[in-house]
Amino acid sequence: MVVTFPHMGTLNIPVKTFLEGIGQEVVLPPPSSKRTIELGVKHSPEFACLPLKINVGNYIEAWEKGADTVVMAGGVGPCRFGYYAQVQREILQDLGCDMEMIVMEPPDCDWKDLKHQYRRLTQRRISTGQLVKTLHLVWKKLNAVDEIEKLSLKYHPYEINRGDTKKAFDQILKWIEEAKHPKEVKEVLTAGKKKINKIERDLQRQPLRIGLVGEIYMLLEPFASLNIQWSLGDLGAEVSKSIYLSDWVKEHLVFNALHLNRSGSLKNLAKPYLNHFVGGHGLETIGHTVKYANGGYDGVIQLMPFTCMPEIVAESILPQVSKEKDIPVLSLVLDEQSGEAGVATRLEAFLDLIARRKAQQEGELVWMSI
Repeated sequence: MVVTFPHMGTLNIPVKTFLEGIGQEVVLPPPSSKRTIELGVKHSPEFACLPLKINVGNYIEAWEKGADTVVMAGGVGPCRFGYYAQVQREILQDLGCDMEMIVMEPPDCDWKDLKHQYRRLTQRRISTGQLVKTLHLVWKKLNAVDEIEKLSLKYHPYEINRGDTKKAFDQILKWIEEAKHPKEVKEVLTAGKKKINKIERDLQRQPLRIGLVGEIYMLLEPFASLNIQWSLGDLGAEVSKSIYLSDWVKEHLVFNALHLNRSGSLKNLAKPYLNHFVGGHGLETIGHTVKYANGGYDGVIQLMPFTCMPEIVAESILPQVSKEKDIPVLSLVLDEQSGEAGVATRLEAFLDLIARRKAQQEGELVWMSI
């Protein structure tokens, strides 16, 4: 068994660590590229959302490198993500890609099924002690990559030499990936923070604070979102993302296992505008937008793939939230036709409008241009 899985931001670091820790040979797809999208678009349904198409491209490229098994997450509710694995399995079979699909459904659906899928993954007996050690290392890496990303996005708009923060971030990710023990992860995380803090910065700048909300794949996968989080930093905005991989794991694995509800506060924030689950992260998109407005953020950007049903629901509600909470909101709908130049123009215009609005409110005409 040679296992692969789709790219989604820093997902490859904890998942690869886990699979290798339970004795699997792992083949990662090449970094997502224009060819990846071309393959996915060619072989996927026309109106399938962008994440599905990129996933299909990832699998085909991984198959070309020798992978024969795909590990894929499952889903529930009124969102097509729950059908991804079934659709992708049919596509791969039609193409002659003989790949087994192992679907890891959320444990809040059925712990027995998750246990069954795990057993399919383990070809050799893994002791409980070894599994616990592996999960401990995965947990440390999962939190480390998210902590470093949050710190990088916070300091990015202050950098003097453009690209220094992203370069340091990429280097630190490699250190975390190579770490073999939880203690080493802790040491690498400390070293990574020092590396970012040493980046030359202009602390006199006053960046705009922008919250990113929307569909989880678009928020976590820079290739799909055209590197929007780094583009915003280059334009002088401090970015805060509403979802990180560790948040999803805590919500669906840790807290559900303990029968704890951590999403209650977001539901309460969203309730005046949307009081029921609509699939995906539609409800969270509304809740986080309200949260960013209450937190004094200057604007919110919603990221969503074309035809995403939960985010379409959220998009229709956001204008009301924007009006009542007095916070500018920009919805970006992305697909395989989206280009960096077009998105960059919209981001620049949005930030310029926010800056002018903020200056008028403060009685000033100050805007940091980078």
